[in-house]
Amino acid sequence: MSTPTPADGQLEVRVRQCEELASGVRRLTFERTDGSDFPAWEPGSHVDVVMPDHVRQYSICSSPRQRRQLQVSVLHVSDSRGGSAWVHEQLREGQVLRISAPRNNFVFQDSRKYLFIAGGIGITPIIPMIERAEELGREWTLVYAGRSRSTMAFLPELEEHHPDRVKAYPAHETGRVNLADHLAMPRAKMLIYACGPTRMVEEIEDWARGWPPGVLHTERFQAASLDAGASMEAFEVELARSGRTVEVATDQTVLEALEESGTRILSSCRAGVCGTCETEVLSGEVDHRDVVLSPAEQEASQTMMVCVSRAANGCHRLRLNL
Repeated sequence: MSTPTPADGQLEVRVRQCEELASGVRRLTFERTDGSDFPAWEPGSHVDVVMPDHVRQYSICSSPRQRRQLQVSVLHVSDSRGGSAWVHEQLREGQVLRISAPRNNFVFQDSRKYLFIAGGIGITPIIPMIERAEELGREWTLVYAGRSRSTMAFLPELEEHHPDRVKAYPAHETGRVNLADHLAMPRAKMLIYACGPTRMVEEIEDWARGWPPGVLHTERFQAASLDAGASMEAFEVELARSGRTVEVATDQTVLEALEESGTRILSSCRAGVCGTCETEVLSGEVDHRDVVLSPAEQEASQTMMVCVSRAANGCHRLRLNL
């Protein structure tokens, strides 16, 4: 099986350190093999990590000010498709591998106040955001939910340095976090940044409907589940640059159909969460199924994630800038 292709700008790195950050959570510290700095990144960024037969995305949890090294934290998932198991069971210090340059689909915007909400390993992109909020002297609160304290990465340091700002909810002690306590009342000049399991993020989105538009920024581990009756009709994709037409079957994604036709397109997660396969849409109505584009971007339909999104019901052709 060939290794999937990540985004342009791969970097060769060495695993400087592997450490158990919490139960089931392993932090990896990368350094470039040529000794140079990593490209600059901002809070919320992630990298693709190239593994045997896999490419996986992990949020950067180290400081953007420290460019000599780069850190990600990986949860050992019991039903892993191979990525987390490989990191926890086979990856060793000193090993050389390739990663992408940092990319950011979870952009940190300046505000007077922040409410950060993290579920489990969703804490990883939040850590650099908290650091940036501190540097800017902004007000912030963290709501951090997990199964138990032993599984909640970074919690001891967060509670030690910011005891008045961190509200921890280990389910074994407190039960499931009641998001209404934190989201029922909109607050002025505050942005919400949330990352966690799909169920949690969807609940946050429901509560945030009463907040002003544009306040909530989310990142989740997987794309939202499809609504019952979501379109799975066959349709055509016209490739504007070559003039070719590709048929997309009911059981195919656009990406799969393009690859089958010999059209090369960069892809990584194949689940609508990383943004690698974003493609310009020239015409046609899209049924967006990703979690990368904002609601406004999906409404505009100028681009689509071809790994999951399709032609909308009744639209029989999409014209893409390929």
